[in-house]
Amino acid sequence: MTVDRIDFVGEAPVPGRTDITVDGSGTGRTFDGIGAISGGGGNSRLLINYPEPQRSQILDYLFKPGYGASLQLLKVEIGGDTNSTDGSEPSIEHTRGTVHCDSGYEWWLMEQAKKRNPNIELYGLAWGAPGWIGNTDNSAGGGHFWSQDMIDYLTAWLGCARQHGLDIDYLGGWNERGYDIAWYEKLHAALAAKHLPTKIVAADSGLDVADDIVSDPDFAKSVDVVGAHYPCEGGDGGTANSCYSSANAQNSGKPLWASENGSLDENTGAGALIRSITRGYLDGRFTAYLNWPLLAAIYPNLPYDTVGLAVANQPWSGAYDIGTSLWTTAQVTQVTQPGWKFVDKASGYLDGNRTNGSYVTLKSPDGSAYSTILETSTASSAQTADFTVTGGLPTGTVHIWATDLKSGSTSGGFVHTGEVTPEDGHFSVTLQPGYVYSLTTTTGQGRGSAVSPPQGHLALPYRDSFEQRTPGREAKYLSDMQGAFETVRCAGRKGRCVRQMAAQQPIEWQDDSDAFALLGDTDWKNYTVGSDVYLEQPGTAELLGRAGEQQRPQSHQAGYFLRVGDTGTWSVVKSDTGGRLTTLASGTTKALGTHRWHRLGLSFSGTTITASVDGRPVGAVDDSSYASGQVGIGVAGYRTDEFDNLSVTPVRHPAEPAATLAADLPSTIHRGESATLKATFAVPASADAATHLTLQPGAPAGWTVTATTPTTFSKVAPGHSVTASWTVTAPTAADTPVSATFSPLADYTRGGVKHWTYGTTKTEVPIPPPTGSPYLSDLSFVSSSNGWGPVERDTSNGEQAAGDGQAITIRGTVHDKGLGAHADSDVAFFLGGNCSRFTATAGIDDEVAPNGSVTFSVTADGRTLTTTPVLTGTSQPLPLDLDVSGAQQLHLVVSDGGDGNAHDHADWADARLVCAG
Repeated sequence: MTVDRIDFVGEAPVPGRTDITVDGSGTGRTFDGIGAISGGGGNSRLLINYPEPQRSQILDYLFKPGYGASLQLLKVEIGGDTNSTDGSEPSIEHTRGTVHCDSGYEWWLMEQAKKRNPNIELYGLAWGAPGWIGNTDNSAGGGHFWSQDMIDYLTAWLGCARQHGLDIDYLGGWNERGYDIAWYEKLHAALAAKHLPTKIVAADSGLDVADDIVSDPDFAKSVDVVGAHYPCEGGDGGTANSCYSSANAQNSGKPLWASENGSLDENTGAGALIRSITRGYLDGRFTAYLNWPLLAAIYPNLPYDTVGLAVANQPWSGAYDIGTSLWTTAQVTQVTQPGWKFVDKASGYLDGNRTNGSYVTLKSPDGSAYSTILETSTASSAQTADFTVTGGLPTGTVHIWATDLKSGSTSGGFVHTGEVTPEDGHFSVTLQPGYVYSLTTTTGQGRGSAVSPPQGHLALPYRDSFEQRTPGREAKYLSDMQGAFETVRCAGRKGRCVRQMAAQQPIEWQDDSDAFALLGDTDWKNYTVGSDVYLEQPGTAELLGRAGEQQRPQSHQAGYFLRVGDTGTWSVVKSDTGGRLTTLASGTTKALGTHRWHRLGLSFSGTTITASVDGRPVGAVDDSSYASGQVGIGVAGYRTDEFDNLSVTPVRHPAEPAATLAADLPSTIHRGESATLKATFAVPASADAATHLTLQPGAPAGWTVTATTPTTFSKVAPGHSVTASWTVTAPTAADTPVSATFSPLADYTRGGVKHWTYGTTKTEVPIPPPTGSPYLSDLSFVSSSNGWGPVERDTSNGEQAAGDGQAITIRGTVHDKGLGAHADSDVAFFLGGNCSRFTATAGIDDEVAPNGSVTFSVTADGRTLTTTPVLTGTSQPLPLDLDVSGAQQLHLVVSDGGDGNAHDHADWADARLVCAG
């Protein structure tokens, strides 16, 4: 049947219409493809451990043409033994001169992609690198990325790819760390000298590289593709309602790629994904789009655990989830091919308004086929599109595929909704809001039908002797967070073990931490984790238990660590998602020495945590912070220590009822005033007696403490309690925290094992109104939030650690006082109605210039006093002088300038008050 209209979902056409003329003589840029990124980092880690047939099903959904995402480009991380978001990917050359071409899982992934789609193009990029690279004096942290060593390393990696039968089509520099022109020129020369056809992408950062390409002919000869990251509204994880590039980027003579975009949930991010593709071309002339990441094959306690085209976080059950974003990708990849041409005059915004949605049209090189992709992701009502096909393009049947961007279920993705045959070259379609449609004259599309099994828990006991692993690979389920843990032949015993391979601090992409790896089910609760350890050098080995949520960077890992050193010193340490480490228990046992095997154990039963060395309990502590979580292994720093016979066994017999320590303190203590702290230790009637008890007050820094009762007790019998008291005096310093937490400690012996039990109590320390002319950096914060690390006092924002900023500098002027923030930021101060004026100089710090764009706002008691225009890394500093008379509370707010918060280091230089008194 021939029809000239197809109305979706049975609704009548609406008055708003768009005329689209698809002319075979129309021109536009060459389409380079749609792809995704495995790496940055570790986000494909668990996929290789999936059982069959589920592993192949997931791979088919990602790469098999006519089945799912049908990806046309695959970008992989060139491992550097360092964490690059969700894990650390192993290097091929942990130490200089020893190349192991089978390290990691990216080779396997590229092989699988090529097996399914021989035409897929491959792209390699480094996020970090081994620490020996460019390290002329072999110093800790002394690696230098922009060096000849790194060029040699990349060419060695390309050689490994050849050994795997892989030709790498594209190669980048250093992910999101700018560029070095001379280095790129040397890399280009090195590839040419080795007759490698690999093309170079620069610079996987911002668009500024295009300015140098245009102005520097030698640099231009060394670059084949301009690759920019997150060039759409909101940047990383943003809305992508609009996109942008630059005149130089569009006129550089190079293909212009969105070489990383996304950071979006597999379902809710589908709308932004398609907008990044269609509007990326319309607004910025981007001809390729690479989604970060390929999939979330990571543990669910890690950042970005549902981000990508699919989620595969349960290799033991085989369960996986295919996201709406995968089907949205199929709407482009299954109806186009790299090498097709955009038809600019058949691309635009529906009814001339981006709110209604957008569309792009592409045609095959020989004009034998065309496809139009339309999205109504931001539309509030149906849209009608009237097509005219001319210029020699086929006027036969048009096949229509659609994805409901709001469905959140596989059933709504890439559905064949009908066909339309143009009449005299004309046809119309009605498009419902919240969809993406593909209208194509091509055939061969398909929608995979494989179904995931249900989710399940990883059963205990769990054991791994690492005997069945190929040397140089990661052990099953073991996911590196920092460093590189690989199977090797054991030292000092037969068989295979896992060894930490990174011998020195890598060139890092995000902050440093101890080398460690995670494994297992986040719902594991009461268990004993044990491992044999072998210290190759003096140092400390670690076992992790109840490892839960991780925030960036990887040092912000919630959980408990057992740390045991070669001298016999041991400790149980609690870590939280803010990167804070609290030693709960510590002591000394028989020295482990080096080059000998020992057994470490960490047991959890309710709130009781017991550490053991060589089968003997060395201490126990009660802590209720974390009730469940994974296990892990690690080393302090970058020691090349070994682990063997990892086991996780359920605790069958619960620990004795825990002793308790109740603390009492007045709810408010003014600065300089004193109060009484009481701590009462009680032993349950059904437990053993506590002996050799010592009670400690656990006061915060700056408080003065004097005991007023005995604090040591020889014995506390079952069912009895004892109490100790102290006089505590609050600090008087201007930056005294508003809230003070006391953590009284009871250490004692029970059942022949040393125990630690903690209590907690809080008090408020009111902030007095400021007097005189104080700098705000010298005052207490009522509250503070910051987009990257903490708000810094008298330095720029720096990185994520406290105190890592530089001198506050705006356009070359150094300021000794002020606050260093990062969008989005909000810092509150108590004024108590005692101040009349606020002054400051606002601007983007030179440490990120010319990047960055923010607005500064000052509010008093909910009333906005000022909001600046958008200030960038090239804007001159803006003086502020505001009346704050009568204000009780002042807020200094920094917001991103509308393009995401990357590089938004904002300074409140010389921020100061004028107050009475």
